[in-house]
Amino acid sequence: MRSLFTALALIVTGLTNPCAAIAQAQSSAAPHLERRGEATQLIVDGKPYLLLGGETRNSSSSDLAFMAPIWPKLKSMNLNTVLVPVAWETIEPEEGRFDFSNVDGLLKGARENDLRIVILWFGAWKNTYSSYVPAWVKRDQDRFPRVQTSDGRGTERLSPFSSTSRDADARAFAQLMRHIRKVDGTQHTVLMMQVENEVGIIPESRDHSPAAEAAFKGQVPDALMRHLSERRTMLHPELRTAWEAAGAHTTGTWQEVFGDTSMTDSLFMSWAYATFIEKVTAAGKAEHALPMFTNAALIRPNYEPGQYNSGGPLPFAIDIYKAGAPSLDFLAPDIYFEDYVNWSSQYARRDNPLLVPEARGGAAGAANALFSYGTLKAIGFSPFGIDGQGVVLQGDASIGLSAAGDGDPAMAALYGQLAPLAPMILQKQADGQITTVIMEGGAQRAGRGRIGDYIVNMSRAGGPKGDVDQMSRIAAMFMQTAANEFIVVGSGDSQLSFTTDRPGAPIVGIESIDEQLFRDGRMVTGRRLNGDETGQGQSLRLFSGDAANRKVYRVRLYRYR
Repeated sequence: MRSLFTALALIVTGLTNPCAAIAQAQSSAAPHLERRGEATQLIVDGKPYLLLGGETRNSSSSDLAFMAPIWPKLKSMNLNTVLVPVAWETIEPEEGRFDFSNVDGLLKGARENDLRIVILWFGAWKNTYSSYVPAWVKRDQDRFPRVQTSDGRGTERLSPFSSTSRDADARAFAQLMRHIRKVDGTQHTVLMMQVENEVGIIPESRDHSPAAEAAFKGQVPDALMRHLSERRTMLHPELRTAWEAAGAHTTGTWQEVFGDTSMTDSLFMSWAYATFIEKVTAAGKAEHALPMFTNAALIRPNYEPGQYNSGGPLPFAIDIYKAGAPSLDFLAPDIYFEDYVNWSSQYARRDNPLLVPEARGGAAGAANALFSYGTLKAIGFSPFGIDGQGVVLQGDASIGLSAAGDGDPAMAALYGQLAPLAPMILQKQADGQITTVIMEGGAQRAGRGRIGDYIVNMSRAGGPKGDVDQMSRIAAMFMQTAANEFIVVGSGDSQLSFTTDRPGAPIVGIESIDEQLFRDGRMVTGRRLNGDETGQGQSLRLFSGDAANRKVYRVRLYRYR
């Protein structure tokens, strides 16, 4: 709508070509999310944008000189977007005095290397702690009260029940967004904003400060109960079960509505964090309405609230956050666990497009990225520590910073393979003609998926030395380009065969397999594969080196009796 009004203004003020006016308005509009067919996509300069990302380590972006050699390295790794922290303590070292020189330096470094950035606002919280708040906040615990344990001890965490802390965070974030609009309002180097980082509390399941105790004994807010009641049949099973097991009451205290359990404590804290983050997000969007999200640290198996970040935007709390923080565009999972498919799938909802801002990289990360972009139609994927800078540990002792090393060759190769395919990937996401078959670890002996009228059957295959790694994570992303034709992008060593359960001739044959290579930014046809390379026309073989060689495959199938 904003683009349309801009276009009309251009026409009225003398631009005679209406099409040119609309195109100019689209290119000048801020990055935003837009529903296109079956996918919600990030729109940058009027076009869908596939985020091929990586997140730096926490301290890298605080020193522009430290970042100087990192920017070109990240560009050489085929990223188009870098996720970088900006800390409250950096931009407001004294209350009311703002210094954006670090932000300006990050923008300069990104632009000089033709990269975009997503800014991670390390405001009131980072990984549950309030270690990135300014010193003037840390020292004044009367104005900025802390989370308290049940025995009255303070913690290194601002309480989300403090309006003073909330308003100070919101003012700083608003100033940051005002500055970004001023220096980047037309260039769009900054694509999105993450608001806070992995919120929640440990080691107990909720805040026991006086304000928190009063809120816990009070009524569950009407706004939350209305939201849950309206979406009852669509709620996450854990949330709905907790509510209904306690009687499905629509009024009452937190324990009356959700039960006397640690889950209730986590839901209570989720509402507190969500409503705090809403004020910060809304203040920022009032200055510059970029897409905004917050991220979740996930739960280890069998952990209780307090052993993990109690109150974070976990899957069962997504609807709590949707009700309490409507200004957020989506919630994003940080996924380091082996069961990537399970966790990522819980965040890929029609009302919650998927971005994975932190994840494992390497060969496993490449397979996970293909599953995200394909089956889950993700906006983007981003391995953590992509700059390769970090603390070297010897035993339990830190002995210094590592060298930059080789970065992440597996992710660099995958991104190099995906970059020229990005327009096709985005279109197939919108058309619903993309999927990924993935195998996760040794417990899974076969993979299976559907594309069009066909079923894809996946198994592991021998690597460069001929051995089969039964623990490897492998994936194959399919994009349908015609009724019986597909472009296939692989990660890892695998063998694919094809069957069908649709009406018609029952047996599936391979009509042809052609290598597709990327040369000078164009996809050209390489070898026609047959004979030994295809199991005498019975299967498609994918190799772990395909990404580094910028190779994908065009497969045509047919059916017979």
